[in-house]
Amino acid sequence: MPQPPRLLDQVRQTMRLKHLSLRTEESYIYYIKDFIFFHDKRHPREMGVPEIRAYLSHLAVDRHVAASTQNVALCALLFFTAMCCTSSCQTLTTSSVLNAQRACQ
Repeated sequence: MPQPPRLLDQVRQTMRLKHLSLRTEESYIYYIKDFIFFHDKRHPREMGVPEIRAYLSHLAVDRHVAASTQNVALCALLFFTAMCCTSSCQTLTTSSVLNAQRACQ
């Protein structure tokens, strides 16, 4: 019996079905992998808004990335959570993450 595709392979397949550009695919995969490794390889279904905020803060504070780079990372994570997560992540939107982030500042 063949094994189901790995999580990132499923992400790639979904991106190709949606006809996203190869560069977008590469960027999104990079930030999704970085997000997972940042949180010590926890499964994305176990994570939500606080983990996304922590990761975006890490990008801004520790890596000193530009706002546009943070936006790409956020879009990648929103795409990823909408595609694969069935928990509370499923209803994430840009405004819900940003509003939660503003409330903590």
